[in-house]
Amino acid sequence: MSETDSRIQIISLGGLGEIGKNMTAIRYEDNIIVIDAGLMFPEEELLGIDVVIPDITYLVENKEKVKAILLTHGHEDHVGGLPYVLREIDVPVYGSKLTLGIVEGKLKEQSIDGVRLNVVRPREFRKIGPFDIEFFRVSHSIPDAMGIAIHTPLGIILHTGDIKLDQTPVDGEVVDFRKLAELGEKGVLVLLSDSTNADKPGFTMSEKVVGNTFDDLFGRCEGRIILTTFASNVHRIQQVISTANKYGRKVAIVGRSMVNNVKISNELGYMNIPEGILIEQEEINHYAANQIVVVTTGSQGEPMSALTRMATADHRWVGIVPGDTVIISASPVPGNEKLVAKTVDLLFRQGAEVIYEKSMGVHVSGHASQEELKILLNLIRPRYFIPVHGEYRHLMKHAKLAESLGIPRARIFVADNGQIIEVGRKKASIAGKVASGKILVDGLGVGDVGNIVLRDRKQLSQDGIMIVVVTIQKENTEVVAGPDIVTRGFVYVRESEQLIEDAKERVREAMDICARKRITEWAVIKTQIRERLGKHLFEKTGRRPMILPIIMEI
Repeated sequence: MSETDSRIQIISLGGLGEIGKNMTAIRYEDNIIVIDAGLMFPEEELLGIDVVIPDITYLVENKEKVKAILLTHGHEDHVGGLPYVLREIDVPVYGSKLTLGIVEGKLKEQSIDGVRLNVVRPREFRKIGPFDIEFFRVSHSIPDAMGIAIHTPLGIILHTGDIKLDQTPVDGEVVDFRKLAELGEKGVLVLLSDSTNADKPGFTMSEKVVGNTFDDLFGRCEGRIILTTFASNVHRIQQVISTANKYGRKVAIVGRSMVNNVKISNELGYMNIPEGILIEQEEINHYAANQIVVVTTGSQGEPMSALTRMATADHRWVGIVPGDTVIISASPVPGNEKLVAKTVDLLFRQGAEVIYEKSMGVHVSGHASQEELKILLNLIRPRYFIPVHGEYRHLMKHAKLAESLGIPRARIFVADNGQIIEVGRKKASIAGKVASGKILVDGLGVGDVGNIVLRDRKQLSQDGIMIVVVTIQKENTEVVAGPDIVTRGFVYVRESEQLIEDAKERVREAMDICARKRITEWAVIKTQIRERLGKHLFEKTGRRPMILPIIMEI
C-alpha cells in the first residue's frame, strides 16, 4: 500500500460514553501503540464486582503487532487496568517518573515481574516502530501528567490526556503552551481531547484556590481537622501538609492507597514534606485536638473506606467527636452521590462540622471547562477532531464546541467504544468495529462473571433463594424422603410454616406428575418443580425467589 493510500486506525477500547477505563489503540499498517489502560469502579447493579476493565480481545488477537503502551498519568482510570493487560501482552510501557512509580507498586501487588518500564520526560522523543512519540507537559490533579503527540507517516495525532489550563499550578509546572502552538503550526491531523468537563461553562478554577480555602479554614478551626480527598490527588495532599505546617499541626495519613501514594510521591521528589510533621495514626491521641490534621481516604463514601468507618464509629484509631471539622475535598463521581450523602449524615450525627459543598472552595476539578477547551481547539486547529474521555453528553457538547469554532461537522467523530475511525491524508470515516465492552473483575476472577451470574446475584439480593431437597427411588422416581425446604433471604421460616407446608405440597404434586408420566430426566423434573412452586410462591408473596431443586437417588 502506498503512503497516499495508507490509513491510520484509531480505536477507543474504553473511555467513550463513560467515565473511566480509558484506553485507545492507534494502528498504522502492522504497528499498534496503546494510550493508557484504565479501569472504572462498578455501578450499583454490578453486585459484588470489584473493578471493570476494557475488553482487550482486539489487542490479544493482534499481540505481535502491539509495540508499546504509553501512559498519560497515574490515575486509576488511566493505569488501573495495566496489570490485567500485561498478563496477556508482553510489551514495553512508557510514562513519567511518578506514573511509573505508581504502576510499579501495582505490579508488585499483583506479583507481575519483568515488565519493561521506560521513564520519559516532557519534550522527549521516543522512536517506536514507524511512530515518533513526543511527550509534553499538561496540568491535571496529579503531578507529572503528560499529553502525547504521535508523529506518523500521515501526520500528527495529538492526545491531550486529562488536561486543564491551570495558570498557577501547585508545582509551578504550567501546560506547555509553546509546544501545543508549535504542533498546531506544523499541522495536527487528529486531535483526541479530554471531554470530562465539556458541559461546564467558563474556566476551571486553579488548584491554588483550594490552598487559599484551606488556609482560611485551618486558621479558624479549633478542633481536629479530618480531610478526605482522592488518594491520587498529590497536589491537594501537598497543600494540606503545607497549610498544617503553617498552623503548627501534625498530619496523619490514613488509608492504604493514600499512604502508598504519599510514600511514592515523597520518595520520587514530588512532595515537600517538612521533617517531623507526619505521625502514625496510632499517635493521634497523643496530641491536643488543635494540633492534628487527619488526611484520609473515603471521599466517595466507599463502605469499607477509612472515613466511612470513622463515621460509623468502627475505625480502630480515629473516632469522630464533637468539635471535629471534616472537609470533603472532592466531588462525588456520578453514581456515588447517595453514598457520599449517607457518610455526611453519619458524620453530622457523630457531632462533627462537615464542609462538603463545592461552593465552599474545598474542591476544584482537574479537567478543562468550555473556555479552556476552546483555547486548545483554537491553538491546535486539527484537521479531524475526536472528543474522548466522557459520557455521551460530554462528547456531544465537546463536538458542538468544536463546530462553533469552525471545524466542519463532517470532520468531527463522536464514536463508541470499539468503532474503528480510519484516517487518511484527505478523508476519514468510521470503518467497522472491533470487540469492546466491559470485563468484570471479581476477586481473582477476570471475566468469569457475566450477565447470567449478575442476573442470579440480582435475583438473590432481591428475593432470596429456596432450596428443595427430594430423595427418589431410582427405578420409578417415587419420592422416598422429603421434600425438605431451606430458604435464605426469602421468608423467616418459623413465621411462615403454612407457606412452607404449601410449598412442599406443590413439590409433591410436581413429583406425582413426573411419576405418572414416567419422566426420569432430572432436568425435566427440576423444571416441573421450579414452574409449579414458582407460580405458587408468586401468588402467595408477590416474590420470585431463586428455586434450586436438589434430587438424590437411592
